[in-house]
Amino acid sequence: MTLTDFLGTDPLCGAAHPFFDENGDKLREECGIFGVLGARDAAAIAALGLHALQHRGQEAVGITSFDGQEFYSRRGLGHVAQNFSSGQAIAELPGNMAAGHVRYSTTGGSGLRNVQPLFADLATGGFAIAHNGNISNAMTLKRDLVAKGAIFQSTSDTEVIIHLVATSRYPTLLDRFIDALRLVEGAYSLICLTNEGMIACRDPLGIRPLVMGKLGDAVVFASETVALDVIGADFVREVEPGEMIQVNHDGEIRCHRPFGHPSPRPCIFEHVYFSRPDSLMGGRSVYEVRKAIGAELARESEVDADLVIPVPDSGVPAALGFANQSGIPFELGIIRSHYVGRTFIQPSDGARHADVKRKHNANRALVAGKRIVLIDDSIVRGTTSMKIVQMMRDAGAREVHFRVASPPTEHSCFYGVDTPERSKLLAATMDVEAMAKFIHADSLAFVSIDGLYRAVGEASRNKACPQYCDACFSGEYPTRLTDLVGRDGADQLPLPVGKVA
Repeated sequence: MTLTDFLGTDPLCGAAHPFFDENGDKLREECGIFGVLGARDAAAIAALGLHALQHRGQEAVGITSFDGQEFYSRRGLGHVAQNFSSGQAIAELPGNMAAGHVRYSTTGGSGLRNVQPLFADLATGGFAIAHNGNISNAMTLKRDLVAKGAIFQSTSDTEVIIHLVATSRYPTLLDRFIDALRLVEGAYSLICLTNEGMIACRDPLGIRPLVMGKLGDAVVFASETVALDVIGADFVREVEPGEMIQVNHDGEIRCHRPFGHPSPRPCIFEHVYFSRPDSLMGGRSVYEVRKAIGAELARESEVDADLVIPVPDSGVPAALGFANQSGIPFELGIIRSHYVGRTFIQPSDGARHADVKRKHNANRALVAGKRIVLIDDSIVRGTTSMKIVQMMRDAGAREVHFRVASPPTEHSCFYGVDTPERSKLLAATMDVEAMAKFIHADSLAFVSIDGLYRAVGEASRNKACPQYCDACFSGEYPTRLTDLVGRDGADQLPLPVGKVA
């Protein structure tokens, strides 16, 4: 099987994708990262790994490789299959070490200058970096660096790390890297290529995910375990919060803990929506966790209905759990086409609505005359939910009850997730009853935050020291937000620096 055969041309990759996105009405993870060292055709392996992570970023992709002498980079807008399916594209990236990145663009813009991995020639040699997350003091650091003469080539917060490494006074690259990361706040998982090998690390709280695997003698790092599965690698373990793993070209692995051992706070929304259901996260099956969330939701918000219907595709596991727990039959009452592009690029409301109808359609024969429970992963602005409910009513549903497999999203995320500013979050401006009226549902309920914690294996949420980052629900941010200090409500403002994950 060739690389082209494997990647194919379907941009959806079988992963969860937004139902309607013309109004930014889904939370979007902003990137996925992948790295491999010690494998023949490393760039081809990186392309396959990134294809498995396509759901984490669909607007741009890049791969950088190293052949022992030189670094090579290829970056492009669009999907992995559009940019790395050909033999010619892979041939431009020789070597047995490669790292790649898929991303969504936000305020940083979608131009090629922001596509990662970013590369620079430092005094210690070549340095390429792929980053998942967001540096919450990037603007402050950038201002200081520019005042000292630094020249930035992108609007990415990731470039701040490169400049901090370049200006550090420590003698070795590893020490310079550690010195740089001690100055940054926020969330990051990083894969870096150097002349000496590869460095992978997570922020001290482990907010963003990163796992390690082995492919024969090669060492692999990826945002999710599904990327290891696709390339045939064995899962070794998660990179621990605050851990820095250094791998040289002989395959020697050295682990460092330069940031101590603070209590981890991984992002709980990885379990709810971001990760593919066939991944493992925190040692637990994402699919099973989502079913457990649905079961908790059914226990907490009983409803008398005829059918449980998921909002495809992300609502499916939770709907199965809800149906199993409640005894209400599960059915596919909404059918999604996998061959329709994103709706937000259409020039008019009429065209967007037509695109929505091509993208999803009610299973009218099933829905007509029934009392239905719709299961979705979240409500952001509420416009999507309103259209789904109306679609069901137009198909003849007698009652439409809406159940959400996450607590109300009341706060913005500043750790690498594309979230609207708080004033545009429905749950920040309305209570549950008002939200139900807004989306025209007969009833509306969310899983409780303790129910969500039970679904991921905890007895309940530890209020004194939460086990996960749940700031989008609770407003309790686990790190400083330096760039937003002194403004009117940190969680009400978009980041002033491009959040290029």
